[in-house]
Amino acid sequence: MAEVVIFRHNLFRVSETFITEQARFLRRHTPLYLGRLRYGPGPQGAESLALRDLWPHFALPRIGWQMLTRDPSPYQRLLAGRRPALIHAHFGVEGVYALPLARRLGVPLVTTFHGFDATLSTAALMLSPAWINYPLFRGRLARQGDLFLCASAFIRERVLAMGFPPERTQVHYIGVDTQAIPPRDLVEETPTILHVARLVEVKGAEYLIRAFARLAPRHPGTHLDIIGDGPLRQSLQQLAGTLGVGERVRFLGALPHAEVLARMRRAAMLVLPSVRTGSGRVEGLGMVVLEAAAAGVPVVGSRIGGIPEAVIDGQTGLLAPERDAEALARHMDALLSDRDLRQRMGADARSHVARHFDIRHQTAALERLYDGVTGHAA
Repeated sequence: MAEVVIFRHNLFRVSETFITEQARFLRRHTPLYLGRLRYGPGPQGAESLALRDLWPHFALPRIGWQMLTRDPSPYQRLLAGRRPALIHAHFGVEGVYALPLARRLGVPLVTTFHGFDATLSTAALMLSPAWINYPLFRGRLARQGDLFLCASAFIRERVLAMGFPPERTQVHYIGVDTQAIPPRDLVEETPTILHVARLVEVKGAEYLIRAFARLAPRHPGTHLDIIGDGPLRQSLQQLAGTLGVGERVRFLGALPHAEVLARMRRAAMLVLPSVRTGSGRVEGLGMVVLEAAAAGVPVVGSRIGGIPEAVIDGQTGLLAPERDAEALARHMDALLSDRDLRQRMGADARSHVARHFDIRHQTAALERLYDGVTGHAA
């Protein structure tokens, strides 16, 4: 089978299982993961190469120099003469760094945009040493990259606004494994509201806690479980205490994906109240929304970014304006108060995901896109 380089600077982050899940369902291509550092174990049986392996001593300064110069030579040394069929970079930042390597190897470059890489302001990107080359070389990527995939139609609009060519820029939903996430039986349900996200501003956890405090007196047996970690954890815990719901909001930290899915099946609903940040960052789609829907769990989300592409308001879930704790509370209360509504929306959510976001179907389509840029017929 043809080898495909899956390029991500920081490999195997616990919050980015969608990258390895997509690669796992490739049937006519073998993934080879390539990046700077590993942040966890890779998929069983998968091969990965990282710059950290190349330099046993003083690795971080050397990685920093490569980050500054975009020199593809260290990656060439890692590949040791291997010539993949193509490079698939995840995130626009990675696309900028993978482009010199793809040109050096003479192979096509596919870049997937997921969220911040299409929404974060140029000023915010320029403040980060890890991202500064992205706005500087983004135009070159737009001219020379072979194919640009977008995690949602919303992201495609933003990518086109940055000057990427419409004819080479298209929507491709990664999808979820609907066979591994069967619809739950409602008897599994517990009176739990679930939030799964990094604890950063764009995920909107502050408004979820404020909404939960509004409805908590009406639903005394209900808890809010928050899975994920991040810089806002302490301030969010303090907020829950100040609002008098500290004992009913459980901060569980980052958990293995299997445990997240198990807890999701037991939740009355999943809530993703994402917001637009001051730096312009917006939710690209929200893979956790698709996972909840696959399990037959209704979703309450914000009407922003790519979330409305995954949640059909009033049919598979309920959408509220961003930063509107009162509207969130109303929607959460409506679902908690009506078991039949939860069951109906959950079933419709499952059907919607199975039709439009099944990862087997989506990855087969991805391989056809690979064929298009490599010139090979399926």
